[in-house]
This record gives sequence, C-alpha cells and structure tokens, in this order.
Amino acid sequence: MRTMSIDVDRIRPTASAAAARQNTRAFLKGLLPALAAEAADAVVLVVSELVTNALRHGGGSCTLDLTARPDSIDVAVHDNSPKTPRTRTPDLYGGTGGFGWPMVNRLARTTTVTPQKTGGKTVSALLAR
Repeated sequence: MRTMSIDVDRIRPTASAAAARQNTRAFLKGLLPALAAEAADAVVLVVSELVTNALRHGGGSCTLDLTARPDSIDVAVHDNSPKTPRTRTPDLYGGTGGFGWPMVNRLARTTTVTPQKTGGKTVSALLAR
C-alpha cells in the first residue's frame, strides 16, 4: 500500500488546487501496476473538486491524503468546516456551481463525510484502480 499526504493552503487557492492535481498525478504515476488513463483522470478530477471545495468552503486550508490499494485509490480531504457537502441544483447560467458533488459521487464507488472530534470533517472518495 502506498500513501501520500499533502497540506494545501489558501495563499493562492488556484495554485493550491493545481499543486494538489500535480502531486496527485505524480503519486499515480509512481504506482505499479500503472492506472489506466481514464482511472487516473477520474482520481485527479475528484481531487481537484474536493480540494477546491475545501479551500472555498472549509476554512481556507486542507490536507489531502491519497492511499493506493490493490483495487482502489482512496482520496481523503480534511478541512476545518463542519458543514457537509450538499447536492443542489446546478446553476446553468449564474456560474455558482452545483456540478461538483454529484460528479464526485458518480465517479467514486463510495463517498463518505466523517465529522472530526476536533471540528471539521473528512470527505472521502473511494475510486476504482
């Protein structure tokens, strides 16, 4: 089992999400056997969405943990907000979102939101390898 943890902060949120994607690609590239391109793209997309939401709605910083298992990749994003992600009607015209959480749920085998005793939460997604 291979794991990696990345601390992400809001100094430059766009750069932080980009760094999370870059680190995720590097993590996945180092796996043997290698992931199919489609599976790797799904993991990167889920990381991008969860990290962006954690930075935007979760208090401005987060930690990303990636774990590779023989048949799956676990993505876990920890942030300081107790608010759970919610499904809402996508905004087709105003640009206020609503697409990400349903997308994460479609790409992942399972998703969970776990409240932390110290406050905040962990949003986890289990993806096929």
